Amino acid sequence: MSDEPRIFIVDDDEAIRDSLQLLLRASGFGNVVAYASARDFLAQAEPAPGECLLLDVRMPEMDGLELQQELNRRGIKLPVIIMTGHGDVPIAVRAMKAGAADFIEKPFSDELLLDCVRRARVHAAETLRERGEAEETKRRLETLTPREREVLQGMVAGRPNKLIAYDLGISPRTVEIHRARVMEKMQARSLSALVRMALAAGIDAG
Repeated sequence: MSDEPRIFIVDDDEAIRDSLQLLLRASGFGNVVAYASARDFLAQAEPAPGECLLLDVRMPEMDGLELQQELNRRGIKLPVIIMTGHGDVPIAVRAMKAGAADFIEKPFSDELLLDCVRRARVHAAETLRERGEAEETKRRLETLTPREREVLQGMVAGRPNKLIAYDLGISPRTVEIHRARVMEKMQARSLSALVRMALAAGIDAG
Protein backbone atom coordinates (compact mmCIF):
# COMPACT_ATOMS: atom_id res chain seq x y z
CA MET A 1 0.00 0.00 0.00
CA SER A 2 1.35 3.39 -0.98
CA ASP A 3 1.99 5.97 1.74
CA GLU A 4 0.71 8.67 -0.65
CA PRO A 5 -2.61 10.18 0.54
CA ARG A 6 -5.51 8.58 -1.27
CA ILE A 7 -7.82 10.16 -3.82
CA PHE A 8 -11.29 8.65 -3.48
CA ILE A 9 -13.79 8.38 -6.32
CA VAL A 10 -17.45 7.73 -5.52
CA ASP A 11 -19.60 7.31 -8.64
CA ASP A 12 -22.17 4.66 -9.55
CA ASP A 13 -21.10 4.72 -13.22
CA GLU A 14 -18.42 2.05 -13.68
CA ALA A 15 -17.10 3.57 -16.92
CA ILE A 16 -16.54 6.93 -15.22
CA ARG A 17 -14.84 5.29 -12.25
CA ASP A 18 -12.49 3.37 -14.52
CA SER A 19 -11.64 6.36 -16.72
CA LEU A 20 -10.98 8.62 -13.73
CA GLN A 21 -8.71 6.05 -12.12
CA LEU A 22 -6.73 5.64 -15.34
CA LEU A 23 -6.43 9.40 -15.82
CA LEU A 24 -5.31 10.10 -12.26
CA ARG A 25 -2.78 7.27 -12.18
CA ALA A 26 -1.38 8.26 -15.58
CA SER A 27 -0.98 11.81 -14.21
CA GLY A 28 1.14 10.71 -11.29
CA PHE A 29 -1.46 10.15 -8.58
CA GLY A 30 -0.57 6.66 -7.48
CA ASN A 31 -3.09 5.96 -4.72
CA VAL A 32 -6.59 6.15 -6.21
CA VAL A 33 -9.48 4.17 -4.73
CA ALA A 34 -12.96 4.00 -6.31
CA TYR A 35 -16.33 3.07 -4.85
CA ALA A 36 -19.62 2.37 -6.62
CA SER A 37 -21.80 3.85 -3.87
CA ALA A 38 -21.76 6.25 -0.96
CA ARG A 39 -22.58 3.43 1.44
CA ASP A 40 -19.61 1.37 0.24
CA PHE A 41 -17.37 4.39 0.79
CA LEU A 42 -18.65 4.95 4.33
CA ALA A 43 -18.30 1.28 5.18
CA GLN A 44 -14.81 0.72 3.77
CA ALA A 45 -12.82 3.90 3.11
CA GLU A 46 -11.89 5.27 6.57
CA PRO A 47 -10.63 8.57 5.08
CA ALA A 48 -7.75 10.31 6.80
CA PRO A 49 -6.51 13.92 6.90
CA GLY A 50 -4.61 14.85 3.75
CA GLU A 51 -6.87 12.87 1.42
CA CYS A 52 -9.57 14.11 -0.98
CA LEU A 53 -12.79 12.91 -2.61
CA LEU A 54 -14.26 13.08 -6.12
CA LEU A 55 -17.99 12.74 -5.58
CA ASP A 56 -20.88 12.29 -8.01
CA VAL A 57 -24.11 14.07 -7.06
CA ARG A 58 -26.78 11.72 -8.41
CA MET A 59 -26.49 8.20 -7.03
CA PRO A 60 -29.10 5.69 -5.83
CA GLU A 61 -29.76 5.04 -2.13
CA MET A 62 -27.50 7.85 -0.85
CA ASP A 63 -26.64 10.76 -3.12
CA GLY A 64 -23.55 12.94 -3.03
CA LEU A 65 -25.09 15.64 -0.83
CA GLU A 66 -26.25 13.07 1.69
CA LEU A 67 -22.77 11.55 1.79
CA GLN A 68 -21.24 14.99 2.30
CA GLN A 69 -23.69 15.68 5.15
CA GLU A 70 -22.82 12.35 6.76
CA LEU A 71 -19.10 13.10 6.55
CA ASN A 72 -19.73 16.47 8.21
CA ARG A 73 -21.81 14.78 10.91
CA ARG A 74 -18.94 12.38 11.62
CA GLY A 75 -16.45 15.23 11.76
CA ILE A 76 -14.52 13.92 8.73
CA LYS A 77 -12.93 16.92 7.05
CA LEU A 78 -11.51 16.33 3.58
CA PRO A 79 -11.70 18.35 0.34
CA VAL A 80 -14.69 17.24 -1.74
CA ILE A 81 -14.92 17.87 -5.48
CA ILE A 82 -18.51 17.55 -6.65
CA MET A 83 -19.04 16.09 -10.14
CA THR A 84 -22.36 17.23 -11.55
CA GLY A 85 -24.47 17.19 -14.66
CA HIS A 86 -25.59 20.53 -16.13
CA GLY A 87 -29.01 20.36 -14.48
CA ASP A 88 -27.49 19.75 -11.07
CA VAL A 89 -25.59 23.03 -10.72
CA PRO A 90 -27.94 24.37 -7.99
CA ILE A 91 -27.28 21.16 -6.05
CA ALA A 92 -23.54 21.63 -6.51
CA VAL A 93 -23.82 25.18 -5.18
CA ARG A 94 -25.58 23.79 -2.10
CA ALA A 95 -22.70 21.36 -1.71
CA MET A 96 -20.22 24.23 -1.89
CA LYS A 97 -22.13 26.05 0.84
CA ALA A 98 -21.91 22.86 2.92
CA GLY A 99 -18.12 22.87 2.59
CA ALA A 100 -17.25 21.26 -0.76
CA ALA A 101 -13.94 22.48 -2.15
CA ASP A 102 -15.02 22.68 -5.81
CA PHE A 103 -17.47 21.40 -8.41
CA ILE A 104 -17.13 20.55 -12.08
CA GLU A 105 -19.80 19.98 -14.71
CA LYS A 106 -19.90 16.82 -16.81
CA PRO A 107 -18.57 16.37 -19.39
CA PHE A 108 -15.34 17.96 -18.20
CA SER A 109 -11.88 18.04 -19.73
CA ASP A 110 -9.05 15.99 -18.29
CA GLU A 111 -7.06 19.13 -17.49
CA LEU A 112 -9.95 20.75 -15.64
CA LEU A 113 -10.36 17.68 -13.46
CA LEU A 114 -6.63 17.47 -12.78
CA ASP A 115 -6.49 21.15 -11.85
CA CYS A 116 -9.31 20.61 -9.35
CA VAL A 117 -7.58 17.57 -7.88
CA ARG A 118 -4.26 19.43 -7.57
CA ARG A 119 -5.98 22.30 -5.74
CA ALA A 120 -7.75 19.84 -3.47
CA ARG A 121 -4.45 18.09 -2.69
CA VAL A 122 -2.82 21.41 -1.78
CA HIS A 123 -5.79 22.22 0.47
CA ALA A 124 -5.63 18.77 2.06
CA ALA A 125 -1.90 19.12 2.71
CA GLU A 126 -2.44 22.53 4.33
CA THR A 127 -5.20 21.11 6.51
CA LEU A 128 -2.94 18.22 7.54
CA ARG A 129 -0.11 20.63 8.37
CA GLU A 130 -2.42 22.87 10.41
CA ARG A 131 -3.75 19.85 12.28
CA GLY A 132 -0.21 18.75 13.07
CA GLU A 133 0.69 22.22 14.28
CA ALA A 134 -2.42 22.36 16.47
CA GLU A 135 -1.61 19.00 18.03
CA GLU A 136 1.97 20.08 18.69
CA THR A 137 0.80 23.35 20.26
CA LYS A 138 -1.58 21.40 22.49
CA ARG A 139 1.26 19.10 23.54
CA ARG A 140 3.44 22.10 24.43
CA LEU A 141 0.61 23.74 26.38
CA GLU A 142 0.30 20.60 28.47
CA THR A 143 3.90 21.07 29.65
CA LEU A 144 3.06 24.43 31.26
CA THR A 145 2.45 24.65 34.99
CA PRO A 146 -0.84 26.21 36.17
CA ARG A 147 1.05 29.42 37.04
CA GLU A 148 2.79 29.53 33.67
CA ARG A 149 -0.57 29.13 31.98
CA GLU A 150 -1.93 32.08 33.96
CA VAL A 151 1.05 34.17 32.89
CA LEU A 152 0.47 33.05 29.29
CA GLN A 153 -3.12 34.28 29.48
CA GLY A 154 -1.86 37.63 30.66
CA MET A 155 0.65 37.77 27.83
CA VAL A 156 -2.02 36.93 25.25
CA ALA A 157 -4.20 39.69 26.72
CA GLY A 158 -1.36 42.16 26.20
CA ARG A 159 -0.91 42.94 29.88
CA PRO A 160 2.49 44.30 31.03
CA ASN A 161 4.51 42.35 33.59
CA LYS A 162 3.55 44.67 36.46
CA LEU A 163 -0.16 44.20 35.81
CA ILE A 164 0.19 40.41 35.46
CA ALA A 165 2.15 40.42 38.73
CA TYR A 166 -0.57 42.47 40.45
CA ASP A 167 -3.35 40.20 39.14
CA LEU A 168 -1.57 37.05 40.30
CA GLY A 169 -0.16 38.41 43.54
CA ILE A 170 3.47 37.75 42.59
CA SER A 171 6.47 39.95 41.87
CA PRO A 172 7.25 41.38 38.43
CA ARG A 173 10.57 39.50 38.55
CA THR A 174 8.72 36.22 39.05
CA VAL A 175 6.51 37.09 36.06
CA GLU A 176 9.65 37.63 33.96
CA ILE A 177 10.92 34.19 34.95
CA HIS A 178 7.59 32.58 34.08
CA ARG A 179 7.44 34.45 30.76
CA ALA A 180 10.87 33.13 29.81
CA ARG A 181 9.82 29.58 30.68
CA VAL A 182 6.59 29.92 28.69
CA MET A 183 8.49 31.16 25.63
CA GLU A 184 10.96 28.27 25.95
CA LYS A 185 8.37 25.54 26.49
CA MET A 186 6.15 26.81 23.68
CA GLN A 187 9.22 27.15 21.40
CA ALA A 188 8.02 30.62 20.40
CA ARG A 189 10.54 32.84 18.63
CA SER A 190 8.63 36.01 19.43
CA LEU A 191 5.72 37.26 21.48
CA SER A 192 3.59 37.59 18.32
CA ALA A 193 4.29 33.94 17.45
CA LEU A 194 3.31 32.92 20.97
CA VAL A 195 0.08 34.90 20.77
CA ARG A 196 -0.82 33.31 17.42
CA MET A 197 -0.22 29.81 18.81
CA ALA A 198 -2.23 30.50 21.95
CA LEU A 199 -5.18 32.00 20.10
CA ALA A 200 -5.19 29.11 17.61
CA ALA A 201 -5.29 26.72 20.57
CA GLY A 202 -8.27 28.54 22.07
CA ILE A 203 -6.48 30.23 24.97
CA ASP A 204 -8.82 32.88 26.36
CA ALA A 205 -7.15 36.27 26.51
CA GLY A 206 -9.52 37.29 29.31
